[in-house]
Amino acid sequence: MRDSDRLAELPTAELIGRLASGAPTPGGGSAAALAGAMAAALVEMVCELTVGRDGGGADEAAVREIRSSASTRRQELMELAELDARAYDAVVAARRLSRQTDAERDARSLRLAGATREATEIPLRVAGAAAEVLRLAGRIAPLGNRHAVSDAGVAARLAAASVHGALLNVRINLPSLAAEDPLRTRAGSRVDELGAEASRSEDQALAAVAAVMG
Repeated sequence: MRDSDRLAELPTAELIGRLASGAPTPGGGSAAALAGAMAAALVEMVCELTVGRDGGGADEAAVREIRSSASTRRQELMELAELDARAYDAVVAARRLSRQTDAERDARSLRLAGATREATEIPLRVAGAAAEVLRLAGRIAPLGNRHAVSDAGVAARLAAASVHGALLNVRINLPSLAAEDPLRTRAGSRVDELGAEASRSEDQALAAVAAVMG
C-alpha cells in the first residue's frame, strides 16, 4: 500500500471496494480492526447523547470515563487496521524474494519469519483492544440514553465480531511460526482466552441492552 492509501483517509465506498477487490490488502485483519473502531465510535456516540441529558453525578462521571476510553480504543484500532495491512504486505513481499542460492534462501526465511511474527502480533493486539470496546459497550448500555441503547447493542455485536475476526487471523498464522518461538505458545493461549471472554462479554452486553429495551 502507498502512503497515500491510508485506510483512514479513504472514502467509505472506496474502502469497501478495496476490500472487494482481488488485492491481498486490506483484508480480513483490517476489516476486523475497522469493525472494532466502528464499535468504539458507537460507544462514544451513546456517551455523547447521554452526558448533560440523562442524570449526572457519579453516573455522568462514569459515562465521561467510558467515552474517553472508547475514543482511545477507536484511534488505536484505526491505526492497527493500517498496520495489519502493511504487515501482510510485508509477508507477501517476503514470499516473493528469490530462493536461487543458499544465501537468498536464508535471507528469505529470515524476512518471512519476521513478517509472519508481525502479522500475528498485530491481530492479537486488535483482539485485545476490541475486547475492551466490548466491555465498554456493556458498561454504557445500562447507563446511557435509553433511546440510544440499540446503538450500544450494535457496538457490542461489532466489537465481538472484531475480536473473533482478529483471532482467526492469529490462528491462521500460528502454524507458520517457528516451533520454538514463544509467541506461538503465548498467542495460542490468548486466542482461547480472548475468544471465551468475548463470548461472555457479548452475552452480558446484550442482556443489559435487552433489560433497558424491555
